[in-house]
Amino acid sequence: MPISRIAIGSPGEASHPDAIKAAFAEFFSMVIFVFAGEGSGMAFNKLTGDGPSTPSGLVAAALSHAFALFVAVSVGANISGGHVNPAVTFGAFIGGNISLLRSILYWIAQLLGSVVACLLLKFATGGQETSAFSLSSGVSVWNAVVFEIVMTFGLVYTVYATAVDPKKGNIGIVAPLAIGLIVGANILVGGAFDGASMNPAVSFGPAVVSWSWANHWVYWLGPMVGAAIAAIVYDTIFIGQSTHEPLPTNDF
Repeated sequence: MPISRIAIGSPGEASHPDAIKAAFAEFFSMVIFVFAGEGSGMAFNKLTGDGPSTPSGLVAAALSHAFALFVAVSVGANISGGHVNPAVTFGAFIGGNISLLRSILYWIAQLLGSVVACLLLKFATGGQETSAFSLSSGVSVWNAVVFEIVMTFGLVYTVYATAVDPKKGNIGIVAPLAIGLIVGANILVGGAFDGASMNPAVSFGPAVVSWSWANHWVYWLGPMVGAAIAAIVYDTIFIGQSTHEPLPTNDF
């Protein structure tokens, strides 16, 4: 089982230059992703008046998030692995592909990046609201949790298949493209119901800046559970003990 390979990491890892560089890469990737994704919704709303809640607004959100995530993952891939999502980091941790201490650095950087992106958007738009994620009418919190679990499972399963699996070969641009596309596709599915976050940091930034926390726990529980299930399923069935490549010792 992958959970048997979970690594805590060494006390000095938090100050290791490579870990610091990786955290900065996650921060800047998250700024790029949230600024483009959240900003596109704000721009659509300005042009149309409550446009993001329309079918065309949903398509625009899916496309902007897919494009932005493709770029954000690509620019961070060679430095941090291009997680750009606390749930992806958690899935990598459950699979023994990143230590706990480095995961914590990533989580801090990802959350700060989202907050900074939303603050920049609020300032640049003259105070326009960065809307927090919320449930649509008729959608219960547990409906939303299931949505987030299933959508994040698909995302992290894709990450494992295209970026983590040691048998993946040299697929280059395919990994960030596939990751961006599955997020865009999932937004088309879940966007009308709970906003289709799949990413606790993406939900955290707007919640902080707008100070709106209604049902915010949904956008943490669902993605983290979905990520853990995907990591365990993919690692157990398709990677296995015999082919798993452990972390280099300098990552612990």
